[in-house]
Amino acid sequence: MNAQALKETAQTLYMAEAEKREIVRITRDYPELTVEDAYRIQEELVELKLKRGNGIIGPKMGLTSRAKMQQMNVEEPIYGYIFDDMLVPNGGTLEFDQLIHPKVEAEIAFVLGEDIEGPGISGEQILAVTEYFIPVLEVIDSRYENFSFKLPDVIADNASSSRVVFGEKIKKPDRLKLDRASVSLVINGEVKERGTGDAVLGHPANSAAMLANMLARKQQKLTAGSVILTGGVTGAVMLKRGDSVSAHVEGLGDVSFTVSS
Repeated sequence: MNAQALKETAQTLYMAEAEKREIVRITRDYPELTVEDAYRIQEELVELKLKRGNGIIGPKMGLTSRAKMQQMNVEEPIYGYIFDDMLVPNGGTLEFDQLIHPKVEAEIAFVLGEDIEGPGISGEQILAVTEYFIPVLEVIDSRYENFSFKLPDVIADNASSSRVVFGEKIKKPDRLKLDRASVSLVINGEVKERGTGDAVLGHPANSAAMLANMLARKQQKLTAGSVILTGGVTGAVMLKRGDSVSAHVEGLGDVSFTVSS
């Protein structure tokens, strides 16, 4: 894909999100689209958002469960970015009309106290520089028809990033073992999904470490203060108008929102 096609594809994705409409997956017209070109499209999309005044809160990881990686036939997760216009307050309202076909999943986020740069970063090194943990509800909303895409498509689409709800920052507890922490996703009072932290590459810190090593290929690093979403601990559940959604992360507390009717 040439430079002009990269820019035009990024613009198409940007407008699909802005106009809340589905588009056909990129790989229908560009079946040979590579992962490398997909990240170039993502970079163009990120630049469009930045030029329009949206600030980056931090990076997010996707496809962090072994099952999803096998399903997509990949050896490492993917990443995208969360922007400040994606924030929904804890306990606030998600505007359903602003989205296409949203799904929600429960996650754990890290806030680093220091910069860290790969390659060769381990989960232990991530934990050593982590200042806070945060319980998270992430709303994903692919811009593609029927959530139908191949790996390069979802990378180009900023890893389906859409909305995020953060719970309270929790100062890193010395005895908290995130790989064993239970996580539940509750919708309208019913537990829809459960998981434990080890669903994310064995430990959420391993996800952040892998992200640091992936970014190092572009001479980039994880910076102090940014919020890193490490990937879904639970499965993703489709949202409906009027839903009441909450998640509980053992040792970190609760996070919630309601969907507009």
